[in-house]
Order: sequence, then structure tokens, then C-alpha cells
Amino acid sequence: MLEKFKPTWMVNTIYNVSPDQLKKAGVRAVFSDLDNTLIAWNNPDGTPELREWMTSLKEAGIPLIVISNNSKDRVAKATQSLDLPFIARSMKPLSFGIARALKKLDLDKSEVVMVGDQLMTDMIAANEAGVRSILVKPLLDTDKWDTQINRFLERIVWKKLNKKYPDLQWREDLND
Repeated sequence: MLEKFKPTWMVNTIYNVSPDQLKKAGVRAVFSDLDNTLIAWNNPDGTPELREWMTSLKEAGIPLIVISNNSKDRVAKATQSLDLPFIARSMKPLSFGIARALKKLDLDKSEVVMVGDQLMTDMIAANEAGVRSILVKPLLDTDKWDTQINRFLERIVWKKLNKKYPDLQWREDLND
């Protein structure tokens, strides 16, 4: 049961994961949650670090697709200045959004990684889809009300995960 929550990697911030690290891991595309993963939920323009990371992915030929549970209008508005493709209403923790993105890019499960800040949605969806995952620390300490419920449940799951998998540790990047 706990395996459903377990990330492949745990990295402080996705901005530290270079295209070279992704390529060495066999990753040809990055699927990412939006709020508190790529952008702070209250800053749709993103940070200079995000834009720099996105540019490095683009130059390396690694597509980035947002997979979000938010509505199409909300995700379109949030990604407009970033010019990112997206899949809205992905229904995470179900794997529908990831499956749609895999089909869109015509890639195998082994060639992608799902990035997110939540065990209860992003990591479960990745594991259900059979893709590797990167758990990142949330960009902000504040969340929408529905995410606050997930954070409460996550604290309970974390205790069990840490007990069963003591090697789970936050790292600076994939090679740390």
C-alpha cells in the first residue's frame, strides 16, 4: 500500500535537475504539476529560475507538459505567459492525465518522469501510471483549502513511509 505514495526521487526544487541528469536517467519528457511545483499558486508568471530551467529543457529537446487537476481556464491562464502545453482536469491521483500526455508525445512510460509536490495526488498518479516520479518541496507554505486536507493526510503517510523506507531523503538533484 505504501508503495503507491513512494517517489522515485525527492529533490528540494525541480530547478536543480538538469537536462543532462534527466537524459542520463533515460527521461525524454517531463510531466509536471503546476501549483506549488512549477509556480507558486499566487504567481502565474513564475520565477527567473523557472524560466531558466524551462529554457534549458527546451534547448535539450526535452518537452515539459503541465498535468493539473485545475480547470482548463485556470491552467490556460496560469501557463499563458510560460507558453506550456497542458492537460487540465487530469483527475490525479488517477493516471488519466499522465496516460493522455504519454499518448500525446507517443512515449513509453519508461521515458518520462512526473514531478509534483504532493504524495496524495502527484506521486500516486505517477505510480498508478507506472512512470517514475520526482517529489519536490512546495514552493510556498500556503495552499488552497483542498490541498490543506491532503497535507494533513500526507503527514500521516510520511511517518509510515519514513519508517518503511529510511533511505528516502531530500536531495539537491538526481545525482546527490
